Amino acid sequence: MPAPTDAGVSRDGDALVFTGALLRAHVPALWQAAQPLRSGARRFDVRQVSKLDSAGLALLAELGVADGDGIAIDGLPAGLAELRAAYRLDDQLAFAR
Repeated sequence: MPAPTDAGVSRDGDALVFTGALLRAHVPALWQAAQPLRSGARRFDVRQVSKLDSAGLALLAELGVADGDGIAIDGLPAGLAELRAAYRLDDQLAFAR
């Protein structure tokens, strides 16, 4: 099990699975790691995310809209709902209308 300050991304079926802390310091490495895994992903599994800040949310949102179809989110790590509301993002991390 990763330490709370570690962050990772892997592929499981149609999901990108994020683990650890999705924080500003980890975003560049997570972005690079996600690139070869993202084609055809339809879900983000964030059930194992221990922390999330606005940079982590931006990472998820950018990865989610890149293919244009929206993305389903599995899990609700601490802070996700509040950050989504603050940035007016819907359940698929697209701008709410």
